[in-house]
Amino acid sequence: MTEIIKRDGRKVGFNKQKIEKAVLKAFIAVDGEISDYAEEKASNIAEHVATAALKKDLTIDDIQNLVEKGLMATKRKDVARAYILYRNERDKARKNTIDDTVHELLDGSSEYWNNENSNKNAKVVTTQRDYLAGILSTDLTRRFLLPDEIVTAHDEGIIHFHDADYFAQTALNNCCLVNLDDMLQNGTVINDVLIEKPHRLLTAATIATQIILGVSSSQYGGTTVTLTHLAPFVRDSYNLYLEKYKTYGLTTEDCVALAITDTKKEIKDAVQTFNYQVNSMTNTNGQSPFLSVCMYLGETEEYKEELSWLIEEFLKQRIQGFKNEQGIWITPAFPKLLYVLEEDNITKDSPYWYLTELAAKCTAKRMVPDYISEKMMKQLKLRPNETIGDCYPCMGCRSFLTPDRTTYNVAKANNYKEGQGKYYGRFNGGVVTINLADVALSAQGDYNKFWELFDERTELCHKALQIRYKRLSQITSDAAPLLWQHGAFARLDKGESVKPLLEGGYATFSLGYAALYECVKVMTGESHTQENGKKFGLEVMQKLNDKCNEWKAAENLDYSLYGTPIESVTYKFAKKLQERFGIIDGVTDRDYITNSYHVPVFEEIDAFSKLKKESEFQALSPGGAISYVEVPDLQNNIEAVLEVIKYIYDNIMYAELNTKSDYCQECGYDGEIGIVKENDKLVWKCPQCGNTNQDTMNIARRTCGYIGTNYWNQGRTQEIRERVLHL
Repeated sequence: MTEIIKRDGRKVGFNKQKIEKAVLKAFIAVDGEISDYAEEKASNIAEHVATAALKKDLTIDDIQNLVEKGLMATKRKDVARAYILYRNERDKARKNTIDDTVHELLDGSSEYWNNENSNKNAKVVTTQRDYLAGILSTDLTRRFLLPDEIVTAHDEGIIHFHDADYFAQTALNNCCLVNLDDMLQNGTVINDVLIEKPHRLLTAATIATQIILGVSSSQYGGTTVTLTHLAPFVRDSYNLYLEKYKTYGLTTEDCVALAITDTKKEIKDAVQTFNYQVNSMTNTNGQSPFLSVCMYLGETEEYKEELSWLIEEFLKQRIQGFKNEQGIWITPAFPKLLYVLEEDNITKDSPYWYLTELAAKCTAKRMVPDYISEKMMKQLKLRPNETIGDCYPCMGCRSFLTPDRTTYNVAKANNYKEGQGKYYGRFNGGVVTINLADVALSAQGDYNKFWELFDERTELCHKALQIRYKRLSQITSDAAPLLWQHGAFARLDKGESVKPLLEGGYATFSLGYAALYECVKVMTGESHTQENGKKFGLEVMQKLNDKCNEWKAAENLDYSLYGTPIESVTYKFAKKLQERFGIIDGVTDRDYITNSYHVPVFEEIDAFSKLKKESEFQALSPGGAISYVEVPDLQNNIEAVLEVIKYIYDNIMYAELNTKSDYCQECGYDGEIGIVKENDKLVWKCPQCGNTNQDTMNIARRTCGYIGTNYWNQGRTQEIRERVLHL
């Protein structure tokens, strides 16, 4: 008996009638009926396949290929196309492989899921719910929303299409700067409830956390707010206290003193409430909001004193930390704090130097804040026809908006000021990353081949970014009212398209890049910290920018070059390079590749040289960049921290200091918990008691610009282990 081989490997008897029926279905799809011609061709094709099956066992794909050829040989090419289309659709449907993935997640033993995101605990139901939705979204994205060339390149580690687990929903953007000022001053709506302007700080801070939760639940990236938008409510609280004490018949001096005391007590309570809220709430992504809080005195003159009080309290409470389940003060992951260095706080005779000293103590103890240099940023972020740039916070861990080039109030914001740079309310539409190491290795040292592949692969990223734009452009403001109608991003009318907010520079779309070091190493034989390597590395960066500018000019979309964090993708890229090119010393011999333009973690270099060298590359990464230096415990050497901070101000736009902040619940050890290799696996081990149970440790490490507390995959863990000290 003639047999055919099913897709699952089983063998079944050959049935010629099934082939005839399949061919006739194609004719019906086109003609709506079965003609004599159709029956004749169906019989002939089935007979031809049967003859072939006598010679050898055929697979299902073999049979379908023979049917396609048979139909193409007839005069009915339209029927052949119908059959091919149907076959493709069936193939896509069969590619649903989510069952095994779901089982791996829910089983709880998958290393991938347990370490997919260092800020998510895959064991808890809220995170699992998000991951389950993400598995479905990724499957739909791969089978229906992306062309095969992009899916294949993504699978092979040639590019990375980020956040496919959220892409099936048209409405989700990446990260943003929330227009908290408009929402608090002019009111907003949350879950159909009108929230009017609050009259004191404690209320404003509480409303702010509800806004943050709502915004972070309506997107998938980082959410950033600024304390400047809360500062006016400090004065409101002060005025309430002042008026109260005036009724007591006290002197003006006593009224002021008591009002200030009560106001500062309210600031303490408001900041504590804010921190408790954002760390105890869970958004739709199954985690606490990925929140950054900006501290920028230069954003206001009118409320600068009130803002300084807020900044001081935020820093003091972060130095203290948050308590874990055992009641021990530990380092939290969020909110990420962004401290802007400026003339008013950078020297000892500056009026707010005391805040910078407090920030240094906080960095030494808790790894935050990160530092933005107003001086350097204003040199780099120039609006059209301006000679002095703007300073504003990043979105998430490192993503920066492009300088404002909008010419009217496209968002219909109530606090729009013509002629001033517009940043709060703007957002990012998503990221696609090119693996530069793969370009270099594929070129095999041939520069002509390198640039040929460079053009091909950047264009592939471009196509993927265009798909992101087109998908977002389909939605109306009704998709996420808090964002598009009630002030977070805009105040559009119901049913109004968000498309104008994607164009003209209001939103950004990011061309990510990774493994610049490995790319340079392959092509020049040296690191980009050396002269020839640096020259080639800067050339690559400039050409990436040229691509973004070319696309921007043609499409009026702000494409921007972004130094990708690749938290877990670093492992995937490394493994794919090893599969494709083998183990190459200094390039593919580790289970991670280097983030963005960074000096590789294992290269010996001092803190100041690292920041200076990376500053040249950071300037060419306008869509997002962050540099860091790895330091030992400096809690007893705050002067060293301050020296690095002052160097950042004069030399680089955005940087941070990485310290270690761990706790062992088994023995009470409070210090650095190290990484050791046991049974061919990297594990965390307490140096005091030998504990290796991750459930009874509190580990905090800077991952890719933000702090992670839920562990990492083996590739990222190796990268953390191999970091050398720079100070």
